[in-house]
Amino acid sequence: MTAALNKPEVVLLFDDDETASDLKALVRRVCQSCLETEGAEGRIAVHLSLVSDEEIAAVNKEYRNNPSSTDVLSFPSCGFTPARTLKSSMDLIGTEYDPDIDACFLGDILISLPHAEKQAAEYGHSFQREVAYLTAHAMFHLMGYDHMNKEDKTVMRSQEEKSLEKAGLVSDDKLLEKAREAMRFSYSPYSHYRVGACLRCCDGSVYTGCNIENSSYGASNCAERTAIFKAVSEGRRQFDAIAIASDEFAPWPCGICRQVMYEFSPDMRVLVTWGDHTEEASLKDLLVNGFGPAGSAADFLGR
Repeated sequence: MTAALNKPEVVLLFDDDETASDLKALVRRVCQSCLETEGAEGRIAVHLSLVSDEEIAAVNKEYRNNPSSTDVLSFPSCGFTPARTLKSSMDLIGTEYDPDIDACFLGDILISLPHAEKQAAEYGHSFQREVAYLTAHAMFHLMGYDHMNKEDKTVMRSQEEKSLEKAGLVSDDKLLEKAREAMRFSYSPYSHYRVGACLRCCDGSVYTGCNIENSSYGASNCAERTAIFKAVSEGRRQFDAIAIASDEFAPWPCGICRQVMYEFSPDMRVLVTWGDHTEEASLKDLLVNGFGPAGSAADFLGR
């Protein structure tokens, strides 16, 4: 076995080359962050399959005598438990060293992509975030965590959230927190109305912005557009949600900002917070029959 590294290195084994490269990169990033959160060391391999509902149901029936489909399955190769997770028992994974890949094998993960799509729509976040969460959930199962009782569930959930944030996938609560933080940089000497925004892209990356006013009022820019333009200028085009924060009044986006959002992601969620209040709406509800490339405007725009 090779000498242990201070920082773990995930070796991700896929069944085939058909999985989209961006989805592979996301899953790899999450697996790496889970190992780092756990405090693992060395090269650790995980076999991951992205499958259909029918395929995961067949595996569920064969190994768990349950013929129904599910979102994710994990099959650990080591005997970790909530009382003895990977971090405290690196010696266990050492017995699973595979010289062919120069790594210790942690186990297998199967994720149903149709299930992930369905749950993403149900929970109101992006498909990518749902796949990321299912990956983190399965990874901590492989490392010995479980959710059979309240205490173990709390610990496991905390590890999952730490890992997702480390991988750049922030929760709604964190999104709102970052929007409030962005308010501090507001340049609003004329309206004295501070606004901050935090945009979450479908790949998990986030961008913040604040309102920037100008003595020539037409040159002012809203916090929402500041965040969106920063994201677009770095190649991001698909957005999952935006959080908007102010001090005393509900900071629902203006019409221009709604139009800019609709240009890129008509299905995105809009979260607003002020004082002790938080509310949410879909962009499609805020801009009914919106105009943009995703709608009928595509028939003539750019011609």
